[in-house]
Amino acid sequence: MSEQHDVPFADLTTLRVGGPIDRLLTATLQRELVDLVREADASGGRWMVLGGGSNLLVGDEGFHGTVIRIATKGIEVLPGVQPGSVHLRVQAGEVWDELVAFTVERGFSGLEALSGIPGSVGAAPVQNIGAYGQELSDALVAIEVLDEGADRPRRMSADELELGYRTSVLKEGLAGVVVSIEVALHDTTAEREVLGQALGTPVAYAQLAGALGVQLGDRVPIADVREAVLALRSGKGMVLDPDDPDSVSAGSFFTNPIVSEHVARTLPGDAPRWYVEPEEPDEVVPLAELEAQSPLDAFLAHQAEVEAAEAHAHADPSEPLVKLSAAWLIEQSGIRRGFALPGSRAAISSKHTLALTNRGGASAEELAQLARFVQGRVQAEFGIVLHPEPVLVGVEL
Repeated sequence: MSEQHDVPFADLTTLRVGGPIDRLLTATLQRELVDLVREADASGGRWMVLGGGSNLLVGDEGFHGTVIRIATKGIEVLPGVQPGSVHLRVQAGEVWDELVAFTVERGFSGLEALSGIPGSVGAAPVQNIGAYGQELSDALVAIEVLDEGADRPRRMSADELELGYRTSVLKEGLAGVVVSIEVALHDTTAEREVLGQALGTPVAYAQLAGALGVQLGDRVPIADVREAVLALRSGKGMVLDPDDPDSVSAGSFFTNPIVSEHVARTLPGDAPRWYVEPEEPDEVVPLAELEAQSPLDAFLAHQAEVEAAEAHAHADPSEPLVKLSAAWLIEQSGIRRGFALPGSRAAISSKHTLALTNRGGASAEELAQLARFVQGRVQAEFGIVLHPEPVLVGVEL
């Protein structure tokens, strides 16, 4: 465990913005993490936890309190419950992409399409990260979580987390710190003896299938899937790269809005849309160059319908829900890649309109101003409110 003072959040987040932290504590062991969280909770002072800092926008004034940085390490391979399966118990401080690389190298399939996503393992279930036809919810078995005021972590099943599109009960208000996660993957050892190679899960996203030169539902070597996903993400500036200014971001800054079919029909016919079927995979009409998202669980779908109804009084809640492309809405509202407000050091990525980037020395307020401008343009043009995906601390949109 280490202790530092006045460390700027700008040094700890992928957006490279944010003021100083009064007190920064770094936990490298699980018992240290549990003890630090318990002490901070009991102190009654202001505190928060920090993982990889890839989904966080912190204000320029910084954080007046204690930040506990989770840097715990460890990947434990456990026997699977079913033949051909394997379970991994992973400490929250592991780097997510390093975990994916670990599974690919060992021929464990189920996470390969989640390659290149920045951040830590502990943050993954909070957001239910997903891309290119896979979501963490497809593999997650359980987490260990330290509840607010608890003495020790408890096991919480994936079902209890109510995982949905970029959400979970952890994001919706359950106070707790993820200590570790457990995932169930397919062990391709037996297949490799017959086929000579480790195949991934069936390709479930058209853009990925195109990049691989295969059909949807085909299985290809896990390593090939990882390589293709990394290339696709790099092309959008979505892989951390010190030589790519577009990667100085928090990834996709806005979630794809969910509206009623009535609202979706008010958009031009070429607007990308996904019909949300709670019990079945999404239907894509037409295909957009966006990362895949899975259907919402019932709770988030209901919440989104309520928000849509408030913005559109004539929406019929009995109508199907439709997921729209935030990137398309942004572009059609007149905002192009590379756009920046006059004199601002924050800009839309030159590769992808969903990413807000720090072009060098930007303040948190400059990024917030740009986000508010984007929200305002989309709302004025389409009557739809875009919601931010990153966690905001000391910043309001």
